[in-house]
Amino acid sequence: MMRETPFLSVIIPVYNYAEKIKRTISDIDKKLNYRNFSYEIIVVNDGSTDNTAEIVHSLTGVIRNIRFIDNKKNEGKGKVVRQGILEAKGSIRLFTDVDNSTPIDQLDKFFPFFKEGCDIVFGSRAVKDARVLVRQPFYRILLGKMGNLIIQLMVLPGIKDTQCGFKAFTQEAVQEIFPKLTINGWGFDIEILALAKLFGLRIKEVGIDWINNPVSKFKAFDYFKIFLETLRIRWNIWIKNY
Repeated sequence: MMRETPFLSVIIPVYNYAEKIKRTISDIDKKLNYRNFSYEIIVVNDGSTDNTAEIVHSLTGVIRNIRFIDNKKNEGKGKVVRQGILEAKGSIRLFTDVDNSTPIDQLDKFFPFFKEGCDIVFGSRAVKDARVLVRQPFYRILLGKMGNLIIQLMVLPGIKDTQCGFKAFTQEAVQEIFPKLTINGWGFDIEILALAKLFGLRIKEVGIDWINNPVSKFKAFDYFKIFLETLRIRWNIWIKNY
């Protein structure tokens, strides 16, 4: 475990990903190990029922800067991301998907915007310079575009991709936003960005390289859940509940 305060914290939420979790963590650690800044990797288990926890525990003796938060109950991606982000120590805190769909080196595109004073920089598959190297099935692309249109109309005009799981925050932005989050499901990304705009934080959407995971746990019905969570966010803004 690291004793110094890290510059970067990488938070990886995980649920039943025993088959490839070791590969993802090892790849991130290998690529960051050559950088000239300190870092920590925080893996947050969302009540996995396979042997994910055992595999991550085995890595804590191999990767010196890894921390493992082992939740026994499944409560949703939003809940475990929030937990990991708030327990992190880094000046910059990034959460990234366990399937490694966005390579960690894409973070290099974020640093110039942090230097310019941005509070939140997040990856996007829908803006200029984005490269989708392996595409989603057609129905998911269509549902995603329809869903984003609704999200823009309701809470986030101008944001083209709220759901890409590659978002980074300054420590100050974390303290401003994350204690106030209420969404535990997939809509937590929307709530993060909605609160950032509500609080007047500087955000930047950046095109990244992205590879679709064909065995993603995100299902078609989850789009409906996100719609309901977006309604909840809109309502909370209206009644000034944040």
